[in-house]
Amino acid sequence: MQADMQCVDAVIRERLSSDVALVEQIGHYIVTAGGKRIRPRLVVLFAKALGYTGTHHHTLAATVEFIHTATLLHDDVVDESSLRRGRATANAMFGNAASVLVGDFLYSRAFQMMVTVDRMRVLDVLADATNVIAEGEVLQLMNMHDPDISIDDYLRVIRYKTAKLFEASARLGAVLADASPEVEERCAGYGRALGTAFQLIDDLLDYEGNTEALGKNVGDDLREGKPTLPLLVAMARGTEEERQLIRHAIEHGEEARLPDIISIVRRTGALDATREAARKEAAVAAECLSSLPDSESRKALLEFCARSVGRSS
Repeated sequence: MQADMQCVDAVIRERLSSDVALVEQIGHYIVTAGGKRIRPRLVVLFAKALGYTGTHHHTLAATVEFIHTATLLHDDVVDESSLRRGRATANAMFGNAASVLVGDFLYSRAFQMMVTVDRMRVLDVLADATNVIAEGEVLQLMNMHDPDISIDDYLRVIRYKTAKLFEASARLGAVLADASPEVEERCAGYGRALGTAFQLIDDLLDYEGNTEALGKNVGDDLREGKPTLPLLVAMARGTEEERQLIRHAIEHGEEARLPDIISIVRRTGALDATREAARKEAAVAAECLSSLPDSESRKALLEFCARSVGRSS
């Protein structure tokens, strides 16, 4: 994908330009910080897998990366995060106000970009996605410090907050290729399942990974009072004493109890259960590709399924 991603990066650099120096500085700081660029890759891979031969896939790949970056800027302010992708977050470097406002700039620039494709269906897909993502952010905020949420409620946040943009990215490739509604839905199903698997592993790594490998502070989820699947499973399987310890840690964001909680989630098999849930989602994603013609792009999409579950960062 090297040539395609170079084209996408060229669009990103061009569209980050602004007469306001701070906008350009912060935009470049966050967009060029690395990252896996999975969402842009999904746009490109699905477009190519379905026979698209134009160049709008590069524009839309850059567009979804701008939307994703805007959510990161806003997330880090809400979560008071200080480290992302191995370096200081934009809010830690430039302050909360600047980060929020540049996030707004990236959102609005993304809508300018999607208009240039001149397809109402593209606007429909991305307008819906950004709205659902915002709802997911609010849902997650409502669930903070609540150890009593159900697994269904937890998964709903993932579907809204993370998986929706994966879903939209995959769907956009199908839209560009003028795929049938049935094929478009299969592509969207792949993105939704892959995004869910990806977030499940992210939540697992907060209790299994290390700060250097992750590029963010281990234990951030606990500090923020996020009741993620490893904690929900551990509470269901642990002793009464362990359950109360986890409940108290979620309610009060007790990062100091992280070593004790890691021990509990490992003993109860909560990490294995979380990874198994991710494997099931990845299997759903792989099955969604069955109707696509065999190609290098389809193989790459299948590889994403395996990598999303097996990764350690």
